[in-house]
Amino acid sequence: MENITLSNGILTATINPKGAELNSLKNNNTEYIWEGNAKYWGKHSPVLFPIVGTLKNNSYLYNGQPYALSRHGFARDNVFTVKGQNENSVTFSLSSNEETKKVYPFDFELQLVYTLNQKSLEIKYNVINKGAEPLPFSIGAHPAFALPGNFESYSLVFEKEEPLASTQLENDLIGNTSIEIATNGNVLPLNYGLFANDALIFKTLTSNAITIAKDNEPVLKVNFTDFPHLGIWTKEDAPFICIEPWQGYSDATNSNGIFKEKEGIIILPENETFTAAFTIEILKGKKL
Repeated sequence: MENITLSNGILTATINPKGAELNSLKNNNTEYIWEGNAKYWGKHSPVLFPIVGTLKNNSYLYNGQPYALSRHGFARDNVFTVKGQNENSVTFSLSSNEETKKVYPFDFELQLVYTLNQKSLEIKYNVINKGAEPLPFSIGAHPAFALPGNFESYSLVFEKEEPLASTQLENDLIGNTSIEIATNGNVLPLNYGLFANDALIFKTLTSNAITIAKDNEPVLKVNFTDFPHLGIWTKEDAPFICIEPWQGYSDATNSNGIFKEKEGIIILPENETFTAAFTIEILKGKKL
């Protein structure tokens, strides 16, 4: 299936049906999404479902039975169908099948809805429980934004000035310690040393938006009101930054493996729908 392109005369978005993954977001030929160079990281903006992060021993228990499930789940590796499309919006759908039930024994439909609105792109997730029992899941976003030029000329401007305590990972799992991330007011200047222990993970924030700025000029804003947790990540020398709104996160190091008791898990009643959205707003030409 070919990529789907949306355009409103201001922004152009390109989405790959595999993973319903945003591959490109352009304004006046300026690309804002990471190109996916496998030298650093070969993805652009994968959806994380039905887990965010890593499970302890890459497995979980449901009704006493073990299931294997790899990091960030399987949705990003599956081809979605196009359920509806117009000039400014497209809806992708992935439903449970024999293969998904081998690792996740639930009936579900996952929809990703992309909508252009002036200088912003909304990405909405609908998780529909189509089974006869509660649906446990986590979901998250992993967009990577291109940072051409000197990485240290960029900064992250949080919506509010607040203490930033990043939960430390231990072997990809949530550990018992956190470190304070130093800021200049609500501004976090970027440097690769911030990510020496992998991602920054914020279980709680009062900010609902982060602006990427270059030399104190705003580039774009990620608004994530519907998501209580946030990850920020890059790799050494890589010219991108991931700002990752999450519902859920990795297992804790002391996890008992029981899926319904996992930290950050959502339990969706039968026949109900969970909805959450975030937006990417292009700010080039505006002032902080």
